[in-house]
Amino acid sequence: MRLTNVELAFVLGRLLLGVNFLMHGLVRLPKLPVFRAGILKEFAASPLPPGLVSAFATVLPFVEGGIGLLLVPGLLTRPALVAAMLVIISLVFGSSLLEKWSLVGDQLLYGLYIITLVAHLQHNRLCLDRLPTS
Repeated sequence: MRLTNVELAFVLGRLLLGVNFLMHGLVRLPKLPVFRAGILKEFAASPLPPGLVSAFATVLPFVEGGIGLLLVPGLLTRPALVAAMLVIISLVFGSSLLEKWSLVGDQLLYGLYIITLVAHLQHNRLCLDRLPTS
């Protein structure tokens, strides 16, 4: 299969985001209690209830890893990108509560990256989404 430059750019962009999300999840899972404790400490002075922060910190690595597992092979790419954006929106919300504006700026770049992929989904190739169904 010969890819156009736009198709190749999409595939490479999808892979890059997928590996990023996958690795965020994978590196946090073995140290989940430490990760959760750090997030709880960071949000201690925020208006969010500790139970909600703990639940979010517990689930986040699994969600990130799951998004990565979908994006790398290009399976359910559109829903995976929507999920990725919802994660980024939740991170922007939390970072804004902590007034970590430089972090919010980084997260906005992730959001723009995801928006760009969504806008070019028609160029998704070399993916499981394109396999014929019976």
